[in-house]
Amino acid sequence: MVPGRPLSDIGKAIETRAKQDQLGVIRAFIGHGIGEQFHTDIQVLHYYDKSNNTIMRPGMTFTIEPMISLGTYQHRMWKDDWTAVTADGKRTAQFEHTVLVTETGVEVLTGGEGAASPFAPWNRS
Repeated sequence: MVPGRPLSDIGKAIETRAKQDQLGVIRAFIGHGIGEQFHTDIQVLHYYDKSNNTIMRPGMTFTIEPMISLGTYQHRMWKDDWTAVTADGKRTAQFEHTVLVTETGVEVLTGGEGAASPFAPWNRS
């Protein structure tokens, strides 16, 4: 992730990696901008869609929070209007990071020593 590139780069990277292991990416849940309000207009899709063409600029802060499935990308909501499950009942996993776009790349604000998930996959060496 670098400034000057579209947000669709993120979705493309996530979807490409998931498909390598024959995993699904639940499409109904997306990352969002962080600002004076917790959820801002920035929409970070976790699958590739060329129309997700907002350009990443220094100072932008947003979440990346894909839900990866052992099966389908389709989901159902329970009657409580909160619980989401895959349409085929297979297991899923989800993580979330908040990132800040800098002049040279991104800073993972929710990573680092002591974090539940200290490293984002794009920062591993």
